[in-house]
Amino acid sequence: MSTISPLARPFPAMPPVAGVRIGTATAGYKAWTRADVTLVEFAPGTTVAGVTTKSKCPSPEVDWCRAALTGGSARALVVNAGNSNAFTGRSGREASQAQVDRAAALVGCTSGEVFAASTGVIGVPLPADKATAGVAAAYAALGSASFEDATHAIGTTDTFAKGATATAFIGATRVTVCGIVKGSGMIAPDMATMLGFIFTDASVAAPLLQTMLSAATEQTFNAITVDSDTSTSDTVLAFATGAAGNSPISAVDDPGADGFAAALTDVCRKLAQLVVRDGEGATKFVTVTVEGAEDDRAAKVVAMSIANSPLVKTAIAGGDANWGRVVMAVGKAGEAADRDRLDISFGPTLVATRGAVVDGYDEAPVARHLSGTEIEIGVDLHLGHGRARVWTCDLTHGYISINGDYRS
Repeated sequence: MSTISPLARPFPAMPPVAGVRIGTATAGYKAWTRADVTLVEFAPGTTVAGVTTKSKCPSPEVDWCRAALTGGSARALVVNAGNSNAFTGRSGREASQAQVDRAAALVGCTSGEVFAASTGVIGVPLPADKATAGVAAAYAALGSASFEDATHAIGTTDTFAKGATATAFIGATRVTVCGIVKGSGMIAPDMATMLGFIFTDASVAAPLLQTMLSAATEQTFNAITVDSDTSTSDTVLAFATGAAGNSPISAVDDPGADGFAAALTDVCRKLAQLVVRDGEGATKFVTVTVEGAEDDRAAKVVAMSIANSPLVKTAIAGGDANWGRVVMAVGKAGEAADRDRLDISFGPTLVATRGAVVDGYDEAPVARHLSGTEIEIGVDLHLGHGRARVWTCDLTHGYISINGDYRS
């Protein structure tokens, strides 16, 4: 990994999840000695849910997961790092299939119960020999790797390992939710813009798990952006082993379902924010809140327009209280807005209201806020009750340096 992001957070203490075993190995997809293939084995009866990229150029692994999700059950997960296997034609599809089939044979399940993901350079076919040998080596190592080990193994330009955990009660049974994620660049949600994997020992029916994950994604993974680019490989999968022994939940009004959904959403939110904190070249974590829109959808469109604006992001990087750039981003969003009702704040300071700078505006407190690493931008459109919150980071020379020599 490269120099650790100044916004990094330490990897949390994450308990093991019953019914989950992890192994990592070195397939050698690039000229490195680090682990780059991960195999996770799940206990029989594990249910699964997932969301995948809306990119029209998805990887074979994304196509595979979409089909496999219809079965609702999982016994294994395979993740490759250093090679996205996207836009690789027939050879890429065959290599992915060979790896999935090998994992199924090792675990003792059908290929349709194996889920796959790959991340890295686009356009380079996954080498089938390395992929199958790598997953066999990871199988031999099952049980020896922790969640933190797996997080390192699935990373690419990530500078720190990202994980989150939460607990909930379903009846009298305490259940655990643990999640890991990789992502640093090519981050702009159109589902979820990275690879994320969530594991729980709760017993949750697959349709309900899907409903909960989709709802959580909209509030979390779909509310972050680093650079407005959506990847070909984005995948978030949730696996529920049922090993905690709780009374299975299958409907949103089942006892304990609301608490479990809250824990799942909490883990997703923490993971999503960690991705932004590791944004390529990032030095500031930015929260954008939009209120007073016609509805929540419109509020989110406006918020993402602000969060994706290179002009806003570079101003934040330079500590420049240029609220006019926020006005620009609101105006270009395409949603209803009235310049003569618009309020803009940086941190706790109102800088513009009703279409003009506030009387007696003092930039000093705003400059102090922007000199920190936790930045808040607030907008009130005063048109309705719609509200949204999204997270982004600043745009620095570091982003250009990382992506200018990404393949070297």
